[in-house]
Amino acid sequence: MKDYIINAPQLQSLQKRVGALFVWVICWVMWVYLLIPLVTLGSWVLGDKKYINEMRWFGGYKSLLELMEIYCVTLLVMVALWLCWIVYRFLKSKVVMPSAHKVVSDTELCVFYQVKIDELQQCRDAAMVTVYFDDHGKIIQLDPHIDRTFS
Repeated sequence: MKDYIINAPQLQSLQKRVGALFVWVICWVMWVYLLIPLVTLGSWVLGDKKYINEMRWFGGYKSLLELMEIYCVTLLVMVALWLCWIVYRFLKSKVVMPSAHKVVSDTELCVFYQVKIDELQQCRDAAMVTVYFDDHGKIIQLDPHIDRTFS
């Protein structure tokens, strides 16, 4: 994992966690649903005697072709839904929020992040700033590096 990605799942809302878990379960169920008949077919082609009766029970080659048709339709539906989601997110990102053009003062920033105004000014003058967070994502310390060398 990259160093610049914050790995803090405790900062996710319950709704995001449940949503991610739901998508994860659905994806694995669909993956297993698509692979079980292919594993059965592969074992049958390789000569595994246990799967001969199972292939007969499933209907043989004709049943396989019907399953492949269902799989292709399923994959096309998944791709269509995925593309719709991408287009929706793209169009949603184009919508400008009403507060996007609001100018925020330094005082408002300091109040929101609970930082002193002089610390903010020191950080603006610094070449590099280290920000320390607590377990809940709240800023606990700003450490400006005044010198211009990063060694």
